[in-house]
Amino acid sequence: MTYDLYIGDRSFSSWSLRGWLMMEKFGIPFRTHLVGLYSGTMASDLAPLAPARLVPVLRTPDGTIVGESLAMAETLAERHPGKAFWPKDPAQRARARWLCAEMASGFSALRAACPMQLQHVDTGFAPSVDVLADLDRIETIWTDARQISGAGDGWLFGAYSLADVFYAPVAARIIGYDLPVSDGTRAYCDAVLDDPAFRQWRAEGLKEAYDPFPYPVTETVTDWPA
Repeated sequence: MTYDLYIGDRSFSSWSLRGWLMMEKFGIPFRTHLVGLYSGTMASDLAPLAPARLVPVLRTPDGTIVGESLAMAETLAERHPGKAFWPKDPAQRARARWLCAEMASGFSALRAACPMQLQHVDTGFAPSVDVLADLDRIETIWTDARQISGAGDGWLFGAYSLADVFYAPVAARIIGYDLPVSDGTRAYCDAVLDDPAFRQWRAEGLKEAYDPFPYPVTETVTDWPA
């Protein structure tokens, strides 16, 4: 049975990236439908999926509509218990859920100042005190996840989980705005961006050109890492 996933523009829609990764990385059959996030057709595109008003939106094979990424994640984990969406260890699983919930509700300074974009690296961006505080918190909880899981490097809880899904757009922001983080954090971000699924998502997004560019850009822009 195949799901239907409704997403926004791949180069910019961070929550859509999360929805797509949780389908793609865990081998859930799905069809992708692009919603007009920047073309002005978003409301009409989502009208058949009421009461959904934001992307991503998931329609299950039996027709159930699920909005909000956390609800989508738990729905998929419930419907596919054989897939390792969450860590097997109860303590690690609890912490992974905590990380995902904090991502969904927090880091407002980083999200507002550094909207996800996957087209270039803005090396001229100067992070505010609030953005730096968000980065410090992110490094703290990522380090804590590794301490609990025993993962010295690689994915946060050893094996790929929904925690890595939810923080993939954070990794993209850190690289895309050349934000100041530790070497270990940057290495994790590089690994996220080098993952084949992420590279596939970005490559599809690059097929679309934007003029004007949707977000402010400084005068110092370099190429996205190869």
